[in-house]
Amino acid sequence: MLGPEGWERENQIMKEVFFFEAFAEEADKLRHYLPFGADVGYTAATIQEYGLTEPPSRVISVRTQSVIPADWISQLDAVLTRSTGYDHLLWIQEAENKLLRLGHLPVYCARAVAEQAMLFWMTLLRRLPAQRRAFQSFHRDGLTGREARGRRLAVIGVGRIGIETVDLGRSLGMEVTGVDLVEKHPTVTYASAEEALTSADIIVAAMNLTELNNGYFTRKRLGLCARGAIFINVSRGELSPAPLLLDLLTEGQLGGVGLDVYDGESRLAVALRSGGNLDELDDLDEVTRAVIDLNKRDDVILTPHNAFNTSEAVDRKSIQSVEQLRHLKENGEFLWPVPTR
Repeated sequence: MLGPEGWERENQIMKEVFFFEAFAEEADKLRHYLPFGADVGYTAATIQEYGLTEPPSRVISVRTQSVIPADWISQLDAVLTRSTGYDHLLWIQEAENKLLRLGHLPVYCARAVAEQAMLFWMTLLRRLPAQRRAFQSFHRDGLTGREARGRRLAVIGVGRIGIETVDLGRSLGMEVTGVDLVEKHPTVTYASAEEALTSADIIVAAMNLTELNNGYFTRKRLGLCARGAIFINVSRGELSPAPLLLDLLTEGQLGGVGLDVYDGESRLAVALRSGGNLDELDDLDEVTRAVIDLNKRDDVILTPHNAFNTSEAVDRKSIQSVEQLRHLKENGEFLWPVPTR
């Protein structure tokens, strides 16, 4: 944490930084930890929503919905994504400016995201959306849910978020199986994806997005799970195409879906924030239309890429963002750089 004794020096270090996608609580926390008088800009908007033709500073910070213009690359010294994932920045590594530094925040929100995954599956197991609606008539027909104890949970991707999800599942008395290329946790029961998904009652996607696993959750893979299984994605929307999830819900293969992430999320987020009636638009792509249709169902819970957003995680994120920028200034590189391919 920064103290008053470091403000004058840090003020020089932190000049010329602009934060995109900084929602109100996050901006407040950043102001708290940044040095007094730092020359820093903030906006809740993405780069494309903000409408600039040139970068507002040599160092910018984004989350996952900003699309960085290709012609900005030569005008930037560094990009910090305030997210654990960094797949949206990998294309920049191929740009001509090899001195451009890329950083991310790998350790700030694992528990928060895992708890959101648990919130999804518990809410869907107990049919909470339908229960809330039924309060108006106080009836209980069609509201019978299921208990978590003894359910088979498949956690696909046992990294920082995945291992927290495994622990939460076990605490509820679930039978938990993990799937990962690197089996680094000795306490986890690992299996192949096919073995873990076979007859799984709940699937949680917590894996990184790579060039090789785009569209990982296919009809064939999800067809292995128990009929009526619940599918949760708190990782990246590209892993689980929304049109397929909608079809599987309609067919009864899936009994519930919880999503915090979406394919084409940058486009979807801007469209939703525009405030218009998307149902009346004719030019929506298939993915966006499927997400809108999913949102109308009682067996679906959609949240706005908000699983990270606890007061504890936002506090850690703000502290670590400041640490990243300080380290960049003092050492010419980020403390937690985006891994090179």
